[in-house]
Amino acid sequence: MLDLGNIRSVLSDNYDLAPSVALAESMEDIYRKMDRVVTPPDWVSFAPYVKVINELKKKRNAVILGHNYMTPEIYHGVSDFVGDSLQIAMKAQEVDAEVIVQAGVHFMAETSKILSPEKTVLMPDMEAGCSLAESTTADGIEEMRAKYPGAPVVTYVNTTADVKAASDICCTSSNALQIVDAMDSDTVIMTPDQYLAQNVANKSKKNIVYWPGSCIVHEQYTAKDLQEFREWNPGTRLIAHPECPPDVVAEADFSGSTAGIIKYVTDEKPEKAMLITECSMASNISDALPGVDFVGPCNMCPYMKKISLEKILYVLHTMENQVEVDPSVADGARQSVQKMIDLSRKLGL
Repeated sequence: MLDLGNIRSVLSDNYDLAPSVALAESMEDIYRKMDRVVTPPDWVSFAPYVKVINELKKKRNAVILGHNYMTPEIYHGVSDFVGDSLQIAMKAQEVDAEVIVQAGVHFMAETSKILSPEKTVLMPDMEAGCSLAESTTADGIEEMRAKYPGAPVVTYVNTTADVKAASDICCTSSNALQIVDAMDSDTVIMTPDQYLAQNVANKSKKNIVYWPGSCIVHEQYTAKDLQEFREWNPGTRLIAHPECPPDVVAEADFSGSTAGIIKYVTDEKPEKAMLITECSMASNISDALPGVDFVGPCNMCPYMKKISLEKILYVLHTMENQVEVDPSVADGARQSVQKMIDLSRKLGL
């Protein structure tokens, strides 16, 4: 577990991180991207960290890859590239930098290291895990292969390197249907998200069998929640992530990956929208869409919220928490991830 007392001591010895109204005002261009959801007092506290991190990135020849579930001060303040799992996986491979800081969860940092073994990949908090990644193992993959001989294994990127290495190809929520449909087999094994698999099965002609994992954020939503919300607030567009149970997706007006959700809201610009996914999604896009009123409940990912400006600055300063993947595992995992990227590009995704 991280020693926050030590982190704060190290940072205070090396940087002036005291809240500063003058500094916050001088960085108004950044603040405008989040001022609808971040209060002025909070920005006064965040601004010194944002300034120092952005300066230190240049010194380290580093980039920060921020997932769509990061909080606004990370998403808008210090991330060089933001997106869903597929988008940041591609960026990890493309960026011209010596250091990658993964503002996301651990499997994403592993994926960056797998795709760019020559780069230093830093994880702000090694305990930022994922319920899906922890729900299956390479042994679980072999169990599924034994039950369905010859069926290809399509594995969600929300998994460990070991699991990716044991699979045939990876997928994300944005390309899962296309990846599955491209498999040369009538039966396809999907792991580990049972709900993503069921939602793909509802649109595919393939026989899809799956591992019974789920996301602690998305599994909490129910169709009854959405029905009651419609009665209470009619006219609101309900937009669900495909990691939600199938009855939730069926009740929603649209379902898509985090990138797909952003595109849908940006294109449609509904008067009111409820994003049935992780809390930070609405916060990160609200300033760019002032005409959209984001309403309703959301569920917070405790793993994503372990990442903070403080921890990002600390790992950039110390170069600690470097992510390593065993080369023999990385080779197999790289093939699965690269097949996904190559096929996604071929399909124009």
